[in-house]
Amino acid sequence: MSGSADAAKEKLLWNVKKEVKQIMEEAVTRKFVHEDSSHIIALCGVVEACLLHMLKRRAAGFLRTDKVAALFTKVGKTCPVAGDVCKKVQELQQQVESRKNQPSGQEPLKRQGSTTSKTPVLTPQAIKHIWVRTALIEKVLDKIVQYIVDNCSKYYEKEALLADPVCGPILASLLVGPCALEYTKLKTADHYWTDPSADELVQRHRIQGVHGRQDSPSKRPALGIRKRHSSGSTSEDPFAASAREYVESLHQNSRTHLLYGKNNVLVQPKDDLEAIPGYLSLHQSADNLTLKWTPNQLMNGTLGDSELEKSVYWDYALIVPLSQIVCIHCHQQPESRWTLVLVSQDGTQKPPLHFPQGGHLLAFLSCLENGLLPRGQLEPPLWSQQGKGKVFPKLRKRNSNKSVDLEEVPAEDTSTDYVFRIIYPGHKHDNNPGEMIEMQGFGANLLSWQLEHCSQGSSCVSCSTGSSPYDIPSCCNCIHDRTPLKMLCESMKRQIISRAFYGWLAHCRHLSTVRTHLSALVNHNIIPPDRPCSAAGGLTKEVWSKYQKDKKNYKELELLRRVYYGGVQHEIRKEVWPFLLGHYKFGMAKKEMDQVDADIALRYQKVMAEWKACEVIVKQREKESHSATLAKFSSGSSIDSHVQRLIHRDSTISNDVFISVDETDSVERDPKGQDEPPFTAVPPDAPAPAAVEFDSPDSGLPSSRNYSVASGILSSIDDGQSGSFEDGAEEEGSTEVGRMDPGTPRVHRAKAVVLQSQDSVSEEQLCSQVDYLMDVASVCAASYTIELLDTVALNLHRIDKDVQRCDRNYWYFTAENLEKLRNVMCSYVWEHLEVGYVQGMCDLLAPLMVILDNDQLAYSCFSHLMKRMSQNFPNGGAMDTHFANMRSLIQILDSELFELMHQNGDYTHFYFCYRWFLLDFKRELLYEDVFTVWEVIWAAKHISSEHFVLFIALALVEVYREIIRDNNMDFTDIIKFFNEMAEHHDAAEILRIARDLVYKVQTLIENK
Repeated sequence: MSGSADAAKEKLLWNVKKEVKQIMEEAVTRKFVHEDSSHIIALCGVVEACLLHMLKRRAAGFLRTDKVAALFTKVGKTCPVAGDVCKKVQELQQQVESRKNQPSGQEPLKRQGSTTSKTPVLTPQAIKHIWVRTALIEKVLDKIVQYIVDNCSKYYEKEALLADPVCGPILASLLVGPCALEYTKLKTADHYWTDPSADELVQRHRIQGVHGRQDSPSKRPALGIRKRHSSGSTSEDPFAASAREYVESLHQNSRTHLLYGKNNVLVQPKDDLEAIPGYLSLHQSADNLTLKWTPNQLMNGTLGDSELEKSVYWDYALIVPLSQIVCIHCHQQPESRWTLVLVSQDGTQKPPLHFPQGGHLLAFLSCLENGLLPRGQLEPPLWSQQGKGKVFPKLRKRNSNKSVDLEEVPAEDTSTDYVFRIIYPGHKHDNNPGEMIEMQGFGANLLSWQLEHCSQGSSCVSCSTGSSPYDIPSCCNCIHDRTPLKMLCESMKRQIISRAFYGWLAHCRHLSTVRTHLSALVNHNIIPPDRPCSAAGGLTKEVWSKYQKDKKNYKELELLRRVYYGGVQHEIRKEVWPFLLGHYKFGMAKKEMDQVDADIALRYQKVMAEWKACEVIVKQREKESHSATLAKFSSGSSIDSHVQRLIHRDSTISNDVFISVDETDSVERDPKGQDEPPFTAVPPDAPAPAAVEFDSPDSGLPSSRNYSVASGILSSIDDGQSGSFEDGAEEEGSTEVGRMDPGTPRVHRAKAVVLQSQDSVSEEQLCSQVDYLMDVASVCAASYTIELLDTVALNLHRIDKDVQRCDRNYWYFTAENLEKLRNVMCSYVWEHLEVGYVQGMCDLLAPLMVILDNDQLAYSCFSHLMKRMSQNFPNGGAMDTHFANMRSLIQILDSELFELMHQNGDYTHFYFCYRWFLLDFKRELLYEDVFTVWEVIWAAKHISSEHFVLFIALALVEVYREIIRDNNMDFTDIIKFFNEMAEHHDAAEILRIARDLVYKVQTLIENK
């Protein structure tokens, strides 16, 4: 009975942990948690189950059906925090009941887009868990649970979860995190969006296409849309959508060009209201000019919930097409403020616009004048003054006797008001061309506006002989139609030349940037896929057979071109890959290839003998360290300095570049025997011997387990069989390894090592290798330093841990092949101890082992591959270069996507591409696709680009471009998306896009 009760409590607690984890992940990935989130409902449900577990009937109430309500009511009598929650819940319940009882026909009529009632709308699930949900949203649920745990005897049986001295406090502690989160009532277009999987996002994109609804509740709003903070707006509200579209139209976009923008421009909508500040903007589209003024309350999203307030502000907003405006009146106020009044064609005036102090009105008129050209113009035009730019025109007063400059008029009679007309060339004015405009301060006096001298060929003699460009005789009835036409032609001429020049200049600068940043990323010589023949079929078995028969049939470049555009047929990959990786050179004869293989075999055997001889000493030191450690622990004394140094070394040096998956290392045990030889050769098909693990894989303490992966090369050395080592070395302690006696037993052990590990090697090679190992064994004890042995032990430990979990689900990696993988990796690391083993190297070696299926050949090809790939690991500097090149590529090839990424959290650092570059996309693709992508990367070095991996990474981003944009992905979202999409990509499509991107850069550089 006790066991089943404990299991029930553990299950309840596990459910709470799971839901807490879900809600915390949602808070991290989405930056907020909605009150109606399904994770909140689920959490409330499991918390209620814990609260009801073995609750006393007295605490639950004898007649009450809602036991949670009864519990909170009782706790609220003595706990003030719970009492506040009870009052809050009662208010919510009353509001919900009043909403239910209200007839549907009695609801007041609301204008379109009005906010909903302040009465909260609770879902049935929220009402069901209203007590726990309210406490959670008020951020006091953890305190209430802790209070119940402290006073559990009043409310629970002794076997209850909250009465448990361990489980009760754990439950209260688990709720601290959710109670610290911020919960929102905001209803946005992604209100119902619950982090769909990557597959679901891809399916939605395929179904909806590029014309999918932006306001669909299943999609996040498009990037760049500012969410309105109105609690009543919903994703289906057409008024909210139109309001959002209006606010967006105030900024620069692809449809309109923003000519002018100024905030804090005052407008007095009504005589009985004060002036309201707002944002004034002038927009130019393909057809016309539009003037807009928007109150600051609408721009800032600070509207209250009042329907009246919202509707009034929208009524105050101004949208004025300038095609309807004929006159612009400018008045200067005493406090040096300017007021602008627009007069439409029907004579009505728009509300006055009050500009702040300064030259803002002049700047507005200047932008307006430029925007009217070439179709229209201001009459009179603004003057251009050297050193000041645009200025107001200086006027002359005309009467029957003389002309008087405005500047000569006494100050009290001077008016600084102006009136401008908007006219369009070719439009016939019925009025006198010397139309006199009435101005403040002059009454009905007439002022003559003249734009420039009439041409000498004018038919009007009085105009051509006038003493001043502004003096037109009163008897002149000439219609100056040629003047606007001439201005139009001159303006068009200037604009065409200016646009052509600046367009050419921008193009030159763009090409300069491309050549500067991207020219080193591609080969300048473009090799097409269809010349001399189509390479889409790739390198086939027939083509390779012809090449093998006669090397003159195909040139190296032609073979590489076929690989680049079509890959390699799987049946010949084992023969072709050594050429692509540099093990063989194209054009080599069979005898030369055999010589290369022989040299590599001798080198591989030599390296194998060296590191295996060192491994013998490392294992002995590990065993002695473990024995000393156990003795120290059993006697209560501290660990010796040597073991402490080993622990510190491995605990402070980490080579992990990924977060490892949770794994449990296989448990092994040292075989003990009385009559066993010093080393026992274990057949490959024998089961792995069991061994005791004294430490965790990453603790740094040298392990006593067998270092072979499955079958094992060497069995561990037991206490009774280590005497041969102790003859020379252990007399003065384990640290004096250099004085070890190179005796015959150690030579026999070395022979056993080589004989056991090299089954497929010829007898002559084995004999030569054993002779070499004897020589090495005679001096190894004296030549291996403590630092070297520590380094080797550390790398062997890391290799063993990674080899055991390397592609374990792939059919090739049996115990025997994993052992081969370990031998190749250890041999490479032995030659590069300054770098050592770094997590991920096994991922690069595994596909080579699958295709080549030969230790020595894989060792050589892996060494060639690592010449490029080693720079991507932490000790190299290629990764930062990749990130910088990715920024340059996407900024030039897809500037829109770059801006989107920059705006939404700025993940243009491209850190989410780290694993792609480190492993050449090995974990992103299926194994069969990895083969194709890798051989294309190797061939691309000679055909298109040495940095083809950059274009594959960019192609991966471009394939899902619309999904990234439509779902408003930030850095966390895009990492989650690509992790879930691993092994689901269309490799052929990605390679096609990558080749197109390379060709695009090549053509940009060539300026075609």
